[in-house]
Amino acid sequence: MKFFNKDIINDHNTFWEQNKVKVVVYWIIVVLCLVGILSPPLALFIGIVMAQIGHPYAKLNSKLTSKLLQISVVGLGFGMNLTSAIIAGKEGIIFTVISIFGTLLLGYGLGVIMKIEKKTSFLVSAGTAICGGSAIAAVSPVIKANEEQISASLGTIFILNAIALFIFPMIGHYFELSQHQFGLWSAIAIHDTSSVVGAASSYGAEALQTATTVKLARALWIIPVAYLAMQLFKNKDSKAKIPYFIGYFILALIANTYLPFVQQISPYIVDIAKIGLTLTLFLIGTSLSAKVIKAVGVKPLIQGVILWVTISVAALYVVIHLSA
Repeated sequence: MKFFNKDIINDHNTFWEQNKVKVVVYWIIVVLCLVGILSPPLALFIGIVMAQIGHPYAKLNSKLTSKLLQISVVGLGFGMNLTSAIIAGKEGIIFTVISIFGTLLLGYGLGVIMKIEKKTSFLVSAGTAICGGSAIAAVSPVIKANEEQISASLGTIFILNAIALFIFPMIGHYFELSQHQFGLWSAIAIHDTSSVVGAASSYGAEALQTATTVKLARALWIIPVAYLAMQLFKNKDSKAKIPYFIGYFILALIANTYLPFVQQISPYIVDIAKIGLTLTLFLIGTSLSAKVIKAVGVKPLIQGVILWVTISVAALYVVIHLSA
């Protein structure tokens, strides 16, 4: 009986010879994330730099990033209180509904004016309106988008996410936003949950709680928006991917609120979740290679920037003038 396949061993040796420097650098950075030396923005920046050099595990990146993000977000639920979350969710619901449908309408108009391919335009709009890459991943099979359309929309969202993670805390401090205000603003105006949590965690604990709660409530709108996409693109036999991990986040939040023994270990779980988030942002950065950026195209990027700036400015105005 053969316990080792010679071809597999040869492939492994070839991979090591071709990528040994990249592999060593990659694992050093992973360890730096795990021990808490790297901050979320720095981890993202290093990931982007490594993307230009070459990611040794590029094929595994997407699935690993998605799972790690979901686990990290659930872990953050152990640091939150149900009552505070409900209050934040109630305030965020009005902003959520207006901003989602306003963004979709503006995105449709821009797509028509700029003559952007219809499915790409809708994916960029949905990603901006709801929760970035998660929304695009959920809506793509519903409208039967091809790989090029998905890549262009994801590239647009990821580029703007990276920028947001760096500049939003600076803008928040410039306008002297409270923790609550910043959490609300970042949840509405930043696309992906990972960048929302990364930006909010650097701003403060209350900002993190508000941002995570409002963002995950916003993510539930993937379902009605996917149904809308189904009608617009006449693909009634398609199904959207429902973000079930949000249910686990709610269970974690409830457990931390009502179970004393959970409250004793919650700080440790939250610390681990934050480390997981930092690693997630590094992995997201490694996906932003020059090839991905080039594949985006000018028009979808311009559409994404206009949508993002519009929703960011409008949400900032509302938060400053109408939110306590």
